[in-house]
Amino acid sequence: MIQAVRDALRLPDLRRRLFYTLLILVIFRAASHVPVPGIDREALRSLTGGAAQLVNILDLLSGGAVAEYSVLANGVYPYINASIIIQLLVPVIPALKRLAEEGEAGRRKLNQWTYYLTIPLGMLQAWGQAQLFNSAAARPVLPNFGFHRAEFVLPTISVLIAMTAGTMFAIWLGELISEQGIGNGLSLIIFGGIVARTPANVARIYTTDGFLGILFFLIITALVVFVIVYVQEGERRIPVQYGKRVRGRRMYGGGSTYIPLRVNMAGMIPLIFAQSLLTLPAVVAQFFANSSNINVARVAADIMNFFSGHTVEWYTTLFYAVLYFAAVVGFTYFYTFVLVEQQNLPENLQKYGGFIPGIRPGKATADYINGIYKRITLFGALFLGGVAVLPFIVQLVMNTRVLLITSAGLLIVVGVVVDTMRQLEAQLLMRHYEGFIR
Repeated sequence: MIQAVRDALRLPDLRRRLFYTLLILVIFRAASHVPVPGIDREALRSLTGGAAQLVNILDLLSGGAVAEYSVLANGVYPYINASIIIQLLVPVIPALKRLAEEGEAGRRKLNQWTYYLTIPLGMLQAWGQAQLFNSAAARPVLPNFGFHRAEFVLPTISVLIAMTAGTMFAIWLGELISEQGIGNGLSLIIFGGIVARTPANVARIYTTDGFLGILFFLIITALVVFVIVYVQEGERRIPVQYGKRVRGRRMYGGGSTYIPLRVNMAGMIPLIFAQSLLTLPAVVAQFFANSSNINVARVAADIMNFFSGHTVEWYTTLFYAVLYFAAVVGFTYFYTFVLVEQQNLPENLQKYGGFIPGIRPGKATADYINGIYKRITLFGALFLGGVAVLPFIVQLVMNTRVLLITSAGLLIVVGVVVDTMRQLEAQLLMRHYEGFIR
């Protein structure tokens, strides 16, 4: 692999792409430290308990910018949400479905609408984060935020515009990487933020558990990476036969191939859905945490701590882990079958003269493919659920939930590394070099 890296760096165009990708990541990390206008950093550091846990959750997809409350604190999360919404609406709205079937021009139009939807979602998320931090900290993180006073209007608008512009800037940087660099740009931006927090996690583990703790978590991380790669690359291959067609004096078609059905087709989207759903009660409870009614404030604090995963008693930790596991499994099935519905494999097979040996075309083929998906998705859903609750299992065993990289982060990191290595391998194979993956 080291020799392959050296070969890649010898190629001028590939070397330029690698350094270009690195430069964009450096720019993103530098911009992640540009603060939001009017922020009180001392108040931001006072976040504790469930609020601090919420910051860690939001920090994941921002590429590490939420902890600093920078102009990139929204990260690319609004764009991801907009993409998911458009993707879910495609099979429901006929006009969107027709656009999706128009090829490249239709995809460009859908991407344009995704960008339009990202702007209001970015402003809503900026507003929600500001309200969340202001209500959770000992004193307001943004003391001049809100529309309840006339003198706060312009500072509030400047914060919303700055954070929304930061989101669009992060998306633009990601697209630059995708077009002129190596790998998927948005994924690499999130990847950079996750990896950047690893030294701090190592220091925390060393402080609490010493060298043995670091060794233990290195072993856990290596095992989890192995399992993630094994499951992510797993697929069920369905044989497909294409009939021969005669046109004039020529015969077309014929031959056989297969349809690869991935074990984990949903990727890490179910983790995002489940995490968003379970943190929603905590976000709502934040608004009642400073209530003058002591009982209301106590209940709000309990809800916030529980649904942020910040629990003290082992049985509440176990209950939250089971709830999280069930949510991930449920969303895995939901999102997988949304994707299956969009692919419409039986109709496409019939359109191009393909069929599965021994299975009638049409409804019988659809039932056969759906039956296989139900079986293999069970394994993929249990895998994702296990990865999601790994920190809670570690907490029950070692009384700590600090990992070198979080479980959801590991899914992103492994996926990005494998995808980037494949792109490098493709570039090297074009020039007859030995690749990374053997």
